[in-house]
Amino acid sequence: MNFMANFKADRARYPKHAFLREQSLWAVWVYRFGRATQDLDPPILRWVADKTYWILFRIVETLTGCSFPKSVVIGPGLRIHHFGNIFIHRDVRIGAFCTLRQGVTIGTRIDGGPTPVLEDGVDIGAGAQVLGDVRVGNGAKIGALSLVLEDVPSGATAVGIPARIISRQEPAQ
Repeated sequence: MNFMANFKADRARYPKHAFLREQSLWAVWVYRFGRATQDLDPPILRWVADKTYWILFRIVETLTGCSFPKSVVIGPGLRIHHFGNIFIHRDVRIGAFCTLRQGVTIGTRIDGGPTPVLEDGVDIGAGAQVLGDVRVGNGAKIGALSLVLEDVPSGATAVGIPARIISRQEPAQ
């Protein structure tokens, strides 16, 4: 998908006029813009766009507390509820139509270590952390303040420190 198609899918999960009221959408837009700059030609245009992205990224990161660099792979339809203090490691992969809330960290357990993969439709609660070589399956839910250090199967709900599975159901198709 291209920049506009992905951003339209993101935007569709927000209320009307969200760009003025939901600062998290600014961070999503800057991320999508940054991804689009990677394919620009000629190289001078890519260089200018990349510098513009970097400035916008730093401004939005400072204003919103949302940090997901353009190297992160995020599917369409990302929704961030209650922005702030969301940090995603540069090597993370996030599927389509995922939801993040404030205080979420998705990254490594050690420097240079493996990073998580979130499949489609994952919903992560406020303050949760997903760290290390972890796969969170389609439609899984991670409870608020949970610490996920092991795989979470599709359709499961995980809560606690460390997170444990409290229910399983087939994800909606």
